[in-house]
Amino acid sequence: MLKSLALTAAAGYLGVAGLLWFAQESLLFHPQPLYGKPRPPPGWILEEVRFTTQDGTKLAGVLLKPATSGPHPLLISYGGNAEELTASAPAADQFGARAMLLVNYRGYGESEGKPGEAALLGDAIELYDWAAKRTDIDASRIAVHGRSLGTGVAVHVAAKRSVKCVVLTSAYDSIREVAKAHYPWFPIGLLIKHPFDSAALAPKLMMPALFVYGSADTIIGPAHSEKLASLWGGPAEKVLLKGRGHNDLELDPAYMPAITRFLDRHL
Repeated sequence: MLKSLALTAAAGYLGVAGLLWFAQESLLFHPQPLYGKPRPPPGWILEEVRFTTQDGTKLAGVLLKPATSGPHPLLISYGGNAEELTASAPAADQFGARAMLLVNYRGYGESEGKPGEAALLGDAIELYDWAAKRTDIDASRIAVHGRSLGTGVAVHVAAKRSVKCVVLTSAYDSIREVAKAHYPWFPIGLLIKHPFDSAALAPKLMMPALFVYGSADTIIGPAHSEKLASLWGGPAEKVLLKGRGHNDLELDPAYMPAITRFLDRHL
């Protein structure tokens, strides 16, 4: 009987490990449909973006600009794992009078393809280069803002391109470390296919960074943001919002002012 129980337990363990391996894309990426026609803030200009990547995948999003003469500083946004970015277009002016680029990941909104770490990171670099070449954008004043999953994309772009400053909302040191916290009994290091290892890049990044995170976040615990901030090579500011979880940070009255003040100082 003991042997039978041991075999059953082993089979169950291997079964769950196998499920984590095969289902991790569905756990990590939650593509969302377009929620409606994106609209700009009052008085702003909205340009639809239709971008074809080097491998032929068509990405879709919007570029929002204040109705003032350019070239404009630019904030490029990278969303969470269940975020359709263009839905936030009407609130672009909350980040200040600077252009904002909102292009959905592969499989999200009207973007084609299938999401994955290599694809998201490669697309982000291509989009950065496209934006930096525009005459209405000031290439010397480009910032990146990542939220949750998107923090790994933002850190990668900051490591590969000339980014003025970085804003990270609910950041992680790596997806691998987050997964270890949720599944401590499994060999996560062997199972993770999309590690998004921001911690490996952080020590060489010298631009200013702002970390905004919630004390009650049970999805990406605050320790992950704090670890990444401690590894950051340049100035790292931290804003801990007491009692906030993973999905209600933006409801905190201190959230947007903290980001806007940071961008005003550095961008």
